[in-house]
Amino acid sequence: MRTGPAGCAAALGALSLLLCVPAHAARPASPGPLGGTAAEAAGAALAARRAAALATSEGSGGLDFRRCPEAEELPGPVRCATLRVPLDYARPDGPQISLTVSWVAATGARGTVRQGALVNNPGGPGASGMYFPLFAGLPGWERIAAAYDLVGYAPRGVGRSAPLSCQDPAARVKGPTQDPGDPSPAYKRQRLAAARAYARGCARRAGAALPYYTTLNNVRDLDVLRAALGERKLSFMGASYGTYLGAVYATLHPGRVRRMVLDSAVDPGPRRVWYRNNLDQSPGFERRWHDFRAWAARHHGTYGLGATPAAVQASYARVRDAVARTPAGGVVGTGELRAAYLQAAYYDDVWPDRAAALAAFLRGDPARLTAQAAPDPESTAEAENATAVYTAVLCNDASWPANWETWDRDNTALARRAPFETWANAFLNLPCASWPVRERQRPVAVGAQPERLPQTLVVAAERDGATPYPGALELQRRLGAGASLVTEKGAGSHGVVGGRNGCVDRHVERYLLTGATPGWRVTCAPHPEPAPVSLDDRAASAHRAPLPPVV
Repeated sequence: MRTGPAGCAAALGALSLLLCVPAHAARPASPGPLGGTAAEAAGAALAARRAAALATSEGSGGLDFRRCPEAEELPGPVRCATLRVPLDYARPDGPQISLTVSWVAATGARGTVRQGALVNNPGGPGASGMYFPLFAGLPGWERIAAAYDLVGYAPRGVGRSAPLSCQDPAARVKGPTQDPGDPSPAYKRQRLAAARAYARGCARRAGAALPYYTTLNNVRDLDVLRAALGERKLSFMGASYGTYLGAVYATLHPGRVRRMVLDSAVDPGPRRVWYRNNLDQSPGFERRWHDFRAWAARHHGTYGLGATPAAVQASYARVRDAVARTPAGGVVGTGELRAAYLQAAYYDDVWPDRAAALAAFLRGDPARLTAQAAPDPESTAEAENATAVYTAVLCNDASWPANWETWDRDNTALARRAPFETWANAFLNLPCASWPVRERQRPVAVGAQPERLPQTLVVAAERDGATPYPGALELQRRLGAGASLVTEKGAGSHGVVGGRNGCVDRHVERYLLTGATPGWRVTCAPHPEPAPVSLDDRAASAHRAPLPPVV
């Protein structure tokens, strides 16, 4: 990969007054009781106290919510503000960064009593939650929106929150790209070199700020946001990586948790963060890829892709071989094809469109496939930002194998039984093997909090590929007796809460409104599978927006 312009001051923008010290500068050595250093813990406590004092002095919170900037593309009822937090919590009076926050007031419909602010993190790391207040207008959210202010934010590095990038977005590889199914030693060397270049680009463009994009700092920022909102305790909804963020918050601040919904849970075991968690995804994605093929096979009469999962795989292989020879629309090679069909492993609502695109291509019409798989040039900067934050947080959070031989051995063995996404996932994370920050964080021992947590709610789909189900069981175990687990049986779409499953949503609504959980472990029947879309149905949407990297 090519890297963008070098230069610490030019890259840091609002942080340009920082000294351009090496990104691998050592961190303070005095350990805190659960995570980070004692100085960072003290600085975080001071920043939260200051935010709380400002919120108290200003009456209705310390954030100045006004009309949102046009760049946020949020409608009028939503208001936006900026929250100042320390770049380095060990220096609470040192350089500050601004995080963008969005907010809509509780509607109070039907005389509902306001219960405070509900803060959302949608995952990634690298995804923005600025859109979360829009949930107030969605069917099924009426009662929650009546009781809670809905608060979203862009975590540090994301969007306009001290944005991070590791290369000039214009330098991102343009389509078509070709990903070999069984990479040769030469191709692996090429990807290893590209990963090292990307890591160097992160160091050049972020400079001294690079070590401070971590889960621990995201937790500290979240606590300052809680205080700035005037909330004594946090009501929080996190998905995917957001479940890990919430779990670490609950471990460090158990007395500040009010309600916590953790949807599509990451395994928080310190030995799994993050290298092993990413290895675990590959068999999960393979299961979901099978689920998509089995669904397409059941609808062979509509799509003609084959009456068995193996036959559908053969149809996909024919398309893959074709775009390897001649990219669809001149822009969709095997790399773009794989990325588009990875979405089918995340969300079953794209299955009809993806099946229709394969069928149309095999009948001589590549237009549907091109529309669904071609990179969107307007999202290049957003995609690079999401990838950069994802990379920085995961690489900073924990130790990763530094020798390529370990990666090659583990992923070669894994690809034999889970070929669909193994190598692409490995190459995405490979910058962590040569990450230029010497002192990595040590993962927090989730569940080691000194006091018992209030009741929390974990939600998971049994066949989720991105966050495999054993992670939900481990998270519940670590959170303790007050954690309830709601499982959507036999389903695998990533992100269960919010409209797919009425049974799940009723449990979540009841918990947020009353604090009552449904019991230690309860199950919901799966949401209905999507109906097939005829090849003649021109209303089928083209899902072009790229997914942010999701852990």
